[in-house]
Amino acid sequence: MIACAPLLAAAAPATATYEVDVSALRNAKGVIHACLSRDPRHFPDCSRDPQALKLTVPATTHRIRFAGFAPGNYALTLFHDQNDNGRLDTTLGIPREGFGFSRNPAVRFGAPRFGQVNIELPSGYTRHSVRMQYIL
Repeated sequence: MIACAPLLAAAAPATATYEVDVSALRNAKGVIHACLSRDPRHFPDCSRDPQALKLTVPATTHRIRFAGFAPGNYALTLFHDQNDNGRLDTTLGIPREGFGFSRNPAVRFGAPRFGQVNIELPSGYTRHSVRMQYIL
């Protein structure tokens, strides 16, 4: 049995852990929705991506942790749902609530493309910071 232990350990699939420090939240109201997606077709709204990793945490939380997923190329989307209604509120298409993306791109007219925010998450631990942005 002991001789088989190295073989069993080698057969276990590699997993990744991704920790995100969230900064520049306007206030502590509501929740933060976080979505980690590998599929550019489901970016930035990955709500319909069946493979996406999704977390919702209180807006008082400043660190979000995804764990136990397959390493690979991902894009992260965050939004600060201040009224906790489950969606990003807009006025004339302009977000009224905060948002953020992996790699912290400057957002001017519309969401960034997947290729602008995708990150490689290897097996093991990775940590990044995302600065929330507010337009209105």
